[in-house]
Amino acid sequence: MKLPKGVYHRNTRFLSRLTLNLDGRRPMLLSSTVREDNVLLAVDLTNLDVSVNGLVTLPRGSLHLYRTKFLWDNVCYERLRIRNYGLSPVDASLSVRFESDFADIFEVRGQKRERKGCLHDGAIDAGSVVLVYEGLDTLVRCMRIECMPAPTELMSGAMIMDFHLEPGEETGFQMTFACEIGSGQIRPFAHDQALPLATRAMLEKESKSCAIYTSNEQYNDWVSRSTADLQMMITATPCGMYPYAGVPWFSTVFGRDGIIAALEYLWVNPELARGVLNYLAANQATEILPAQDAEPGKILHETRDGEMALLGEVPFHRYYGSVDSTPLFVMLAAAYYERADDLDFLRSIWPNIELALRWMDCYGDRDRDGFVEYFRRSPRGLMQQGWKDSQDSIFHADGALAEGPIALCEVQGYVYAARLGAAEIAFALGHNVRAQELRCQAERLRDSFEAAFWCEDLSMYAIALDGEKRPCRVRASNAGHCLFTGIASQERAERTAAALLGVELFTGWGIRTAAASAPRFNPMSYHNGSVWPHDNAMIALGLARYGRKEEAAKILTGLFDASLFVDLHRLPELFCGFPRRPGKGPTLYPVACSPQSWAAGAVFMLLQACLGLRVCAREKQIRIQHPLLPESLQHVEISNLRINDASVDLVLERYGAAVGVNVKRRQGDIEVVTIT
Repeated sequence: MKLPKGVYHRNTRFLSRLTLNLDGRRPMLLSSTVREDNVLLAVDLTNLDVSVNGLVTLPRGSLHLYRTKFLWDNVCYERLRIRNYGLSPVDASLSVRFESDFADIFEVRGQKRERKGCLHDGAIDAGSVVLVYEGLDTLVRCMRIECMPAPTELMSGAMIMDFHLEPGEETGFQMTFACEIGSGQIRPFAHDQALPLATRAMLEKESKSCAIYTSNEQYNDWVSRSTADLQMMITATPCGMYPYAGVPWFSTVFGRDGIIAALEYLWVNPELARGVLNYLAANQATEILPAQDAEPGKILHETRDGEMALLGEVPFHRYYGSVDSTPLFVMLAAAYYERADDLDFLRSIWPNIELALRWMDCYGDRDRDGFVEYFRRSPRGLMQQGWKDSQDSIFHADGALAEGPIALCEVQGYVYAARLGAAEIAFALGHNVRAQELRCQAERLRDSFEAAFWCEDLSMYAIALDGEKRPCRVRASNAGHCLFTGIASQERAERTAAALLGVELFTGWGIRTAAASAPRFNPMSYHNGSVWPHDNAMIALGLARYGRKEEAAKILTGLFDASLFVDLHRLPELFCGFPRRPGKGPTLYPVACSPQSWAAGAVFMLLQACLGLRVCAREKQIRIQHPLLPESLQHVEISNLRINDASVDLVLERYGAAVGVNVKRRQGDIEVVTIT
């Protein structure tokens, strides 16, 4: 696998090398930080000793080099400032070396290609160089590099900037790296114009969400970083805002990831859910396309617009190989309706909801047994099509891999919740007969699910049924999603909860994807023993649904503690599932995406679970049921929690085991209902 570092645009690496030298040597790093809003990277550097004939002519630490970098509108902006803190004049040079391999993201991940397009010689003028790649897809991709003031020397792979500084003097250079596709040339802004634009765009996103502040500064850091990460990943599309999945591998639209991130963030700001629903409705499958695993009504899994996807070398240009995106889409629509009461929008996508429901009934249930299964049509598509999509993630108690079609336990829960949620929308739209039909379907599914998936000896639901309807009798976190959706009976939900928080699954940091007793358990695997924040957040909300708030708070505490050990308080996509050890942080998974949208969103759903918080827009109510705060949080303030034009500020205070709720400010027609 190639090193993943670089500047990427539309699933292509436009810049694969960028190195900075001061008088021919790498400068010494003093510190680096990412601004709290994620907009700006700032790096402080200094020179090492410079010697001539054995004599030090420039002592270490004489020059301070301040380097900043940010992204805005398809351009990477970089500024270099050099100040002489020495007592003597300095004549020195900066050299910047760069390369563009224009590698497709799948190449970077290790996939081999038989043929590639052509790299052309760079075009050079006084202050800029253009690196050009003509792909096999006939698209021309360019990296346009400019420097102001013009460098002393400019080549196709390097630029040299000589400078002279008297003691106390400062000089600077500004560089732009513009990613261009096709014939359009990007004209970058001046640095001092672009940075305020990038900052303002981030502030505008955040201003539409409620703010969360607690008595614990480290918890506040986690919330702030998660907010900034999620806002950074949210991308404008023709259909609205959409959270791209993760950096570096999944910086594009993913159906499942976008839906779950929107669910996590829904109580904070419902506008994200609207954008996700609108985009996925617009890109819903309408025909059978085996190469894309597409069937009428199915919701998108992912889309890619890199060279390999456009050429069909990988099937992911518009790919539908996920079994859960479709019911999750309907679940999000119902949750958005409760949160925003936006019936006009729901009416506009009701045909898409009906198509999704029809997919569940027809294409999703291949053998008409009442369960939704998956079996890939494309030989190059994903073998496993649930959220645990590693090839070895679904297996039997003896370790044998399950043969398809496979019915996952959590997917049946999603279908159950989707039908109940769609029934609420149907009723609101006046489709009363359809609403009743959907409720009856949901109850029949619940009865058959309990009979087929419950494993008495495991005190938990089987992870899946294989193609022969044999249960995969493995303890796994999937069963926790059955609590999230409400398909589990109360008694079995409580037994499942106890198993999830038992020593085989709970590490102290969070719940593992697979129990330590599972035959394929490996705490360093992607899906067979690791800990995923989004998975834990959904389980925590499910636990709260069944009255198990203490367990939900235990998960919140574990992930909060994990955030203290990771850089910038940024929870990654996943980390290893080793047991918690005194004085040591969680073991990181080396290629986990960070940031990742549904990992960033986990903190909001975890807090929602502990507070028992629901926003019911139709009733103009904010409901807080049996709130609980962990010991790490004495009080929580939620400001600007909105229902349409009305808003409130809330203060929740812990008094021993009890939590008091106070309305600090109220504007408009909104009611706060507390059940303690």
